[in-house]
Amino acid sequence: MTIATTSSHDSETNAHNQQVITACALIHHNFDRVTKVFLPRRAMTKRFLPGVHEIPGGHIDFGEAIVTGLQREIMEEFGVRIRVGDPFYAFDYRNDVKGSHSIEVVYFATLEDSPTDIHINPDDHETASWFSQDELEQAYASGKGSDDPEFLAVKKGFALLNGQPVDTGRS
Repeated sequence: MTIATTSSHDSETNAHNQQVITACALIHHNFDRVTKVFLPRRAMTKRFLPGVHEIPGGHIDFGEAIVTGLQREIMEEFGVRIRVGDPFYAFDYRNDVKGSHSIEVVYFATLEDSPTDIHINPDDHETASWFSQDELEQAYASGKGSDDPEFLAVKKGFALLNGQPVDTGRS
């Protein structure tokens, strides 16, 4: 599936010694009875994790409701509306490029628009694909290992969507 591109903004601003709240949407869709998740690949021009697939989302502005901020981020980066479900995973990481410490909350989400309406902002992402559970390893083959918290979040998301037991290896 080819996804069109548009142009726009760069969100890499310094946040030295700040706590940042980030929300992400595990956008899932059923394609001919196969559940797939939407994973864009970060633009190579990005200083933080260039060329890596990620769960789409972004930083929540001060005073902004987390779900509203997540919907805003998806609209800005992909031009589509999402219906946000329950949060199911959270983790933290240090972004040495921004100088920040981020808390990331991952929500289930579905598109309110058609998957064909997705338009990638090339300032943020170079491409995007829909991955089934069986294809997940290839999305993270370069840039992230199987112990990466975001990879574990996607695995847990698939397990929950498919009614499977959940074992992320986290204590």
